[in-house]
Amino acid sequence: MFVKIISRPGTTREHETGSWRMGLKPQFLREKCIDCSLCALLCPEGVLKGSGKNTYQTDYRYCKGCGICAEECPEKDIIMVKEEDEA
Repeated sequence: MFVKIISRPGTTREHETGSWRMGLKPQFLREKCIDCSLCALLCPEGVLKGSGKNTYQTDYRYCKGCGICAEECPEKDIIMVKEEDEA
């Protein structure tokens, strides 16, 4: 006999998951942004926000550093950079 259990999945917004990053984080160059919003649309965590050219920002408290935003940016205006060590 199988029992169906449907649990509500956790969300990034309920848990600050930014500390899970594996050493890289996105950096917006703000040179060639065309406001296509692909970075925000494709971010699996939904932590990129903006409303116009060169306005997009990452909420690093929740960003896991997957790099999808940088990979999918048609203008390559987002790069992945090494996480700075906190002293």
